[in-house]
Amino acid sequence: MARVPTSLLWFRRDLRLGDHPALLAALESAGRGGEVLPLFVVDPRLWGPSGLPRREYLRRCLAELRDATGGALVVRSGDPADVVPSVAREVAAVGVHVSADTGPYGRRRDAAVERALGDTAFIRAGSPYAVGPGLVTKRDGTPFQVFSPFARAWREHGWPAPARRPDDVAWCRALPAGDLPPEQDLGGTQLPPAGEAAALEAWERFREQRLHGYAEGRNTPGSEGTSRLSQHLKYGTVHPRTLLADLTGEGDGEAVRRFTDELAWREFYADVLWHRPESAREYLRPELQAIGYDSGPHAEELVTAWETGRTGFPIVDAGMRQLLGEAYVHNRVRMIVASFLVKDLHQEWTLGARYFMQHLVDGDLASNNHGWQWVAGTGTDASPYYRVFNPVTQGKKFDPDGAYVKKWVPELRDLDARYVHEPWTAPGGVPAGYPQPIVDHAHERKVALDRFERVRRA
Repeated sequence: MARVPTSLLWFRRDLRLGDHPALLAALESAGRGGEVLPLFVVDPRLWGPSGLPRREYLRRCLAELRDATGGALVVRSGDPADVVPSVAREVAAVGVHVSADTGPYGRRRDAAVERALGDTAFIRAGSPYAVGPGLVTKRDGTPFQVFSPFARAWREHGWPAPARRPDDVAWCRALPAGDLPPEQDLGGTQLPPAGEAAALEAWERFREQRLHGYAEGRNTPGSEGTSRLSQHLKYGTVHPRTLLADLTGEGDGEAVRRFTDELAWREFYADVLWHRPESAREYLRPELQAIGYDSGPHAEELVTAWETGRTGFPIVDAGMRQLLGEAYVHNRVRMIVASFLVKDLHQEWTLGARYFMQHLVDGDLASNNHGWQWVAGTGTDASPYYRVFNPVTQGKKFDPDGAYVKKWVPELRDLDARYVHEPWTAPGGVPAGYPQPIVDHAHERKVALDRFERVRRA
């Protein structure tokens, strides 16, 4: 009996069935009467360095995807250059279909898989971005170095409409499904719902309830003003093209523009990484690597205080405790806690970037590491190093009633809002159990700027 033509669809950062060009390409390749084998490979090179929140969230996304494919999703572990060709041979796949991976490791891995497949076609369709990295350039063909002109060109370039969701897919069930990755013990960390259905529900809820207040609400961590879609974009349970298409009926108001700006930031950082793959871990402005950083036992104690939310600066501590409690930090607060580590505690941005990647559920290499470089002043920031976030004034401005701080720092819940960002000024002093500030911000700001000036003049 003749084999049924089978396409292999290798899922990576596209754990959904809607708006999925590679799925449509796999269906077309299999042809009428053909089948699609859905595959996910647990790659030790990615699984090993991932923190527990990302591992567990991935496991939950895969469980939802397996349900969506009627149990057909095949899960294997190992080097994709070995696993994918082996599975392709088992089902005599007519081709292997993927969404293009534009990250440094993903590009190397896919090239290795393509070589190992030999005569079996390796077909890329779509990417995790509305506009693939490398496609938006200046008129002379060189990449953008600054966000604002990139965002203008990105909008002018435009993006395709969402890919249709297939009505029915004949999933191949010729192979054992295999086990999902093991459940991860997160302790008390609470993760958001995972999977495509959860992503679409979260998007609909945001559009209906919070989008039109987004321009102001996105900066107030004490309110539910953001979309909380970052983990869904990270794992591709929703595509940014879907979001952008849904926004076409919302007008061109400030809220819509601000939200699309956030999508553009994600695409900008992916574009930077495409052109400068070394920037994931190296300075975009290498001359600033000469800035001095603190070390030794005392510096390590200060870093531990930052990691555990015990710095004595309430907005910083609230952010770091949110990171441990939800594997997430509000974007405004990410900038505040990053600035504190780099410019108040004089630690290299790479230390903070690694810590965040270990604890964030939405940890994305391009966005996370370039975001840290932006704060540190070593990356794409159009402003120089002298931006130093004052944790007290930032707290007062963006959490004026102390709602965010009081949620995450219970030691301060009984304080009047007037004192919540400066508890040492309260009539009774700092409440019991909460630390005094571990540094003098004004002094450390001067130290940071003096070090920068020495490097700049060198």
